[in-house]
Amino acid sequence: MSINTKSYIESYIKIRDKKGNIIPLTLNEPQLKYYNVIKKMHKEGKPIRIIILKARQMGFSTETEAIIFKNVVTHHNYNAGIVAHKEDSTTNLFNISKRMLDYLPDSIKPEQKKSNAKELVFNNSTGTGLDSKIKCMTAGGKGIGRSDTFTALHLSELAFWEGNKKEIMTGLLQSVPNTPESMVIIESTANGYEYFKEMWDRAVEGKNDFYPLFIGWNELAEYSMPYTGFKLTQEEKELQKQYALTLEQLTWRRWCIENNCSGDINQFKQEYPICPEEAFLSTGECYFNKLNIINRINEAPEPIITGTFSCYYDGIRIRGQKFIDKPEGNIKIYKYPENRVPYVIGGDTAGEGSDYFTAHVINNITGEQVAVLKQQYDEIDYVKQIYCLGMFYNQALIGLENNFSTYPTQKLMELNYPNQYVRKKEDLYNNKFEKSYGFKTTVITRPYILAQLQEIVHDNIDIINDKDTLREMLTFIVNDKGRAEAEEGYHDDLVMALAITYYIRTQQDMKKTDRNSIHKDLQEELDRVFGINENHIEEDYGDDIVPF
Repeated sequence: MSINTKSYIESYIKIRDKKGNIIPLTLNEPQLKYYNVIKKMHKEGKPIRIIILKARQMGFSTETEAIIFKNVVTHHNYNAGIVAHKEDSTTNLFNISKRMLDYLPDSIKPEQKKSNAKELVFNNSTGTGLDSKIKCMTAGGKGIGRSDTFTALHLSELAFWEGNKKEIMTGLLQSVPNTPESMVIIESTANGYEYFKEMWDRAVEGKNDFYPLFIGWNELAEYSMPYTGFKLTQEEKELQKQYALTLEQLTWRRWCIENNCSGDINQFKQEYPICPEEAFLSTGECYFNKLNIINRINEAPEPIITGTFSCYYDGIRIRGQKFIDKPEGNIKIYKYPENRVPYVIGGDTAGEGSDYFTAHVINNITGEQVAVLKQQYDEIDYVKQIYCLGMFYNQALIGLENNFSTYPTQKLMELNYPNQYVRKKEDLYNNKFEKSYGFKTTVITRPYILAQLQEIVHDNIDIINDKDTLREMLTFIVNDKGRAEAEEGYHDDLVMALAITYYIRTQQDMKKTDRNSIHKDLQEELDRVFGINENHIEEDYGDDIVPF
């Protein structure tokens, strides 16, 4: 895409507006934001890969068609594919391109080689031949794109495609070479938790090549109406404060909910989101207070440091503890340990239906979440990380779920970890209770710990800092059988670990202890563990390193 694309579009491209008039395409605020992302990627010489989560009728489809049309009619061998979610949408997108051609000035209009209901193939007026084309397809078509090679793809309303979206997308993406001049644009409104949501999440996490672009309804100036003097609800007051909304914008919001969404606030949030979390509404009823979660996600802090503990097992103890700063690390720290403050760590081990080992650290005086651990598969390393985390946070009380594996709890016992959660376990033979380490999730304890966490989210959500945990709460629903659980295809490892953490805290002090931290000098320990003082060497390493 050349740098003068915007000038070309606004000078030569004509569109039909919402009133049916043919007008020049002048980019609005959201369209300009989108264009600038493309421009920046082009300047950097990157293949353009963007996934857009949008509110309805922002103009992204039209703008994408204009950019593609300009490239097709001004470049040799530039083949573009456009995929819509249903047949009439495919026809509509084709008609947009056809209209752009019809109203193009004769002096720059390319010669059409052929045209049918779904394809425009261009020559040029000099006879040298552009050999470029625009091909429109419907997502439900069998094997679409598999026999083509495209320079650009526009994939519209992916969330609403029929059929196996992953399989269709795999074929389409393979049809586009990974070259600087190539472009793939995915744009869609949300449709609950499905493949588009998965692609969006992976883009946000940096796990695919797509740049995630979200633009809320409040960024489009035309979504505004004269204020009628109504009294604001509490939700409207919070939105006004958080997003600097005008009374005119809130007036339009009320009008749109009533007239475009039949009074359904959840439908409005899905089709006209103000933040990404609001767009992806669960298909079931969210177990937690969704508005509180969304607001907290927008305000929650970033971790101070992310990394992992480096240590080894000498056959008796864990030694050589040092925290390594790694952006991809499995531990996020939001607040460092404070002297004499008691901490609690609750953990959920990977088991049936779960891939992750998780744990949370809370300050047991305030209840604030101060660190989070999440890792896959490795039970042995999980014990090491939990041990180091517990020792670092003033010998925190540790309680790990024992339903699927007792190994982490047993190993902590072998390591003489000094502060584990103790539960009552009934001895059926003697009809007495005996003490046992670790937490058991049962039909009795599960509803209780979740209800306790639900209350925290409702009344005191500011003590929860981790955005991944909060996002997991958004997919924790009450299913059609009345059971609270993760929505199909999603996880609840962080949710359950946090629920366990708050439940077991009664076995830990809730005020500053008389004894000092196990670290004589907390700042020295921070320097040592976090590697700030590279000259500090732990004296008691031992001679032999024994595999753990």
